[in-house]
Amino acid sequence: MRIVSGTRPTGKLHIGHYVGILENWVNLQNKGHETFYFVADWHALTTGYDDTSKLYEYSREIIRTFLAVGLDPKKSVMYVQSAIKEHAELQLLFNMFTSVPRLERIPTYKDMKQQLEGKDLTNAGFLTYPVLQAADILIYKATAVPVGEDQLSHVEITREIARRFNFLYGEVFPEPESLLSTFPKLLGTDGRKMSKSYGNIINIDNNETDLKNSIMPMITDPARQRKTDAGNPEICPVWDYHRAFGINEEQRDWVFSGCTQAKIGCVQCKKLLLENMLKVFEPIWENLCEIDKNKGYIDDVIVEGNSKARKIASSTMEEVRNSMNLKF
Repeated sequence: MRIVSGTRPTGKLHIGHYVGILENWVNLQNKGHETFYFVADWHALTTGYDDTSKLYEYSREIIRTFLAVGLDPKKSVMYVQSAIKEHAELQLLFNMFTSVPRLERIPTYKDMKQQLEGKDLTNAGFLTYPVLQAADILIYKATAVPVGEDQLSHVEITREIARRFNFLYGEVFPEPESLLSTFPKLLGTDGRKMSKSYGNIINIDNNETDLKNSIMPMITDPARQRKTDAGNPEICPVWDYHRAFGINEEQRDWVFSGCTQAKIGCVQCKKLLLENMLKVFEPIWENLCEIDKNKGYIDDVIVEGNSKARKIASSTMEEVRNSMNLKF
């Protein structure tokens, strides 16, 4: 499969990104698929056009994290969206036959307007960002896109756009399939939705002391006021963290029986979680240190990835222009 996906540079990536996106991307890369992973800096402008002061810094930080978690520039193409101008040209052409009512029906359009009430989302870019996403995917002729359930509608409109283009102008684009990611939805450390605005996230770029300081005070099952109170792991945010960070069968039984039968306290449970999380993140922290020692490495990866992506995007756009009789 040829796989395309990206993430917006709005700050440092946190453990929710690792569990929900990055871990899956690394697995897809290591299975031998053609993988294209990009920094979606134009998408960041759809909700943050008024402050671009850290856009360059955050974009480099995204690539730094990509590399640290195991994405390999020899196996995956990593690039910055705005460096490949063909994305914008293809979006412009797709806009010509994509209706405004169709875009307004996309569930995430309504959801984000409600969630980001303090933001000015009346700009055309916010309305048409699913068309830009379609261009991001189709310009590389992706056959699959890894998504969570909330993004299925975006792949569906991408398939519709590909189908419509092929009907109007001839077969150019495949209709990509959704690769539904199945992962535990991690809540923030306070039991609410994980969000920078709540201050309840844990960044991937971290250290053992700060990780411990985040994990140990985590909200647990409210029924467990004392160690002797029985609890229910299924309603405890810590349990989802256990599931996400490599708990084995023996540990699973120990946590589940210990909690439901009040044999262990929440502190013991969190210490096990911390131990398993350190096994995941210590190698990543070491990678970050090595990347930081190698001055210029991030920029080299970006330049090489941009060049590879641009070559494919340019070839696709030549096909598109010929199909649409835009030959000047």
